[in-house]
Amino acid sequence: MIRLHDTRAKKKVEFQPREPGKVSMYVCGVTVYDLCHVGHARTAVAFDVIVRHLRARGFDVRFVRNITDVDDKIIRKGLAEGRPAAEVARSYADAMAADMDGLGVAPADVEPRATLHIAEMIDVIRRLEARELAYAAGGDVYYSVAGFPNYGGLSGQSPEELQAGARIEVGENKKSPLDFALWKAAKPGEPSWESPWGPGRPGWHIECSAMSHRYLGDTFDIHGGGSDLIFPHHENEIAQSEGAFGAFARYWMHSGMLNFGGEKMSKSLGNVVTIRRAAETHDLEALRLLLISVHYRSPAGFSIARDDAGQPVYPDLDEAEARLDYFYRTLERLDGFAGTLASPPTPPPSDLATRFVEAMDDDFNTAAGIGHLYDAFVLANKLLDDPKAAPKTERQSALTALARDARMVGTTLGIMRRPPAEFLNSRRARLCVQRKIDPQAVESSIAERAAARAAKNFQRADEIRAGLKQRGVELMDGPKGTAWRVV
Repeated sequence: MIRLHDTRAKKKVEFQPREPGKVSMYVCGVTVYDLCHVGHARTAVAFDVIVRHLRARGFDVRFVRNITDVDDKIIRKGLAEGRPAAEVARSYADAMAADMDGLGVAPADVEPRATLHIAEMIDVIRRLEARELAYAAGGDVYYSVAGFPNYGGLSGQSPEELQAGARIEVGENKKSPLDFALWKAAKPGEPSWESPWGPGRPGWHIECSAMSHRYLGDTFDIHGGGSDLIFPHHENEIAQSEGAFGAFARYWMHSGMLNFGGEKMSKSLGNVVTIRRAAETHDLEALRLLLISVHYRSPAGFSIARDDAGQPVYPDLDEAEARLDYFYRTLERLDGFAGTLASPPTPPPSDLATRFVEAMDDDFNTAAGIGHLYDAFVLANKLLDDPKAAPKTERQSALTALARDARMVGTTLGIMRRPPAEFLNSRRARLCVQRKIDPQAVESSIAERAAARAAKNFQRADEIRAGLKQRGVELMDGPKGTAWRVV
């Protein structure tokens, strides 16, 4: 049984899909007016893991995630860059796809773009007009919030409370401060489409109501997004969709925000870090691990500091990459052990497999799941270090099960999916560049140390090892020779 926290119910509830064995899910995607930042990564990774776990539990998931490719921000960016808004949206949508691929975020089953669904949006607006929930004014069309008594149910605020903080901006023709735009009349230099109310373009909120209905029907299982979308975006979606079709999403899920020293990320604060900027200094799998190391509903921290040269550094990301290094090194050791077995056993699921699934079934608790993974790897290293830690057959069975089940965990979390050597060698090369360590010089020192040991000059061998350690290089002697890493 899977339990999830439903924002509308404001508690954890048992998840019961509309159709047994099937899950329909819509998540609000990115407005493509700039490069994606690590805040976008927070939401994308959270729901990627949720979809992965649902599929691992045997559900047939239909996952829809939209792309907003017409919006005030896109139009302003086009004017600033001197190119059409459509070109701006197209270029940043391509960049987003590349960044999400780097994060290991799988494409959605359907990724609809707003500009390709104008007809569906017009249809929803006309339905709302027919139900007297929308009105035209000066070429614009607004939703009449007064006609929807349940408005505010998702955010837990009454219309009266919301009214207190709302106002009518200059140039708006709406009747009430809470009313919101469904269609905006065309303005010079802006993209527009023909409609029953004259040329114009859709408001932001209407696109998700139209596209979720187009691909998932009147009602579907899960609607998700960042917690910053609860109001007004998701509140407005509910008003539109339930007003037009009488039903909408059955469960609402929201990921927590990413903050920097307690602050929300914003351009005005100057603390925006793009995914590509993070990738300049770190493996993006480490960013993914950082983001899932806390529960998806909790705020996630992303600290920024400055090095001696005044360049930004990311201590939390450093720590996450070090943890990932530990995971991959343990996997490498487990693979090496498996290679020594003439006939590997086929053990039952380990405690790791059982505990991980239990954690994920309890509102997709990745933080607890990663804790179980770490504990399992501590046990694995103990068994690998000490052949006498358990009887031979029991030890082989335990290590084989841990190697298999750790990769199952990695598949769901979207980590540890590469050959260990690929990650470890890439990280070592990157750290060598950052710390100005010459790999060839290290290899020469290792060769000199091997010669000293062969000549039984252990004092010299120890001096070489100590000298490398002072430079941040750790040597690891094994049956196949001496390996090294940057620490």
